[in-house]
Amino acid sequence: MKKAGSSGYGSPPFFWAFNLQVPSKDNYSAIAYFVSMDPIPEDSMMGRFIRGDDGYRNSRLKLIANIVNGPWIVRAAVGEQAICILGRAVSCKYHHGDNFLEVDVDIGASILANAVVHLAFGYVTFLTVDLAFLIESQNDEELPEKLLGTIRFGNLDPASAVCIDVKEDQHQEGQDGVTVNGSKYSDEPPASSLTGRWWKSFSTYINGEEPPAKANDNSDSSSSGEG
Repeated sequence: MKKAGSSGYGSPPFFWAFNLQVPSKDNYSAIAYFVSMDPIPEDSMMGRFIRGDDGYRNSRLKLIANIVNGPWIVRAAVGEQAICILGRAVSCKYHHGDNFLEVDVDIGASILANAVVHLAFGYVTFLTVDLAFLIESQNDEELPEKLLGTIRFGNLDPASAVCIDVKEDQHQEGQDGVTVNGSKYSDEPPASSLTGRWWKSFSTYINGEEPPAKANDNSDSSSSGEG
């Protein structure tokens, strides 16, 4: 593996993460990661999407869902293919760093989307669904549309999902707005958050750096010896 930023890549890769938050009795997240190895020009659609505000992103991020296999009741409710602008249909939150953009899609924010997904989730072990994420073109100059990434979910088993126990950040109101762990909130995820820790670790791995060594802590350790 060549180090990102070396002559092998030309520039660091850019990562896209789509976190589909699925409401149910036990909440689930289905997360897809994609990598752009080529440089992203600032004046391109991708560049404008990455550097744009949430209003621009909400008006452009498109999802195409195609049911490949599944019970007729799900096909009747969803159709063979569903196309929507995510930011208009559900609630999206964006986390942006130098070389990544994460989109958290809260499906439960829409009554209609929640009902459809709740129905489909009851048959999830029998479903095969193709998802495509792309930025919508809204005039001829922006055509053709380019895919950000595609993924297939097939015969998922909810029982195999891993539960991640994360303490919620303490929020407190300040004169200038909401603060997180004593720091003013910004578009960057706080370093102590799960998102911040994950991306920091992932970026370290991609850049070929050694992860920081853990300090030895013997306060809770026990030792035994021969008498």
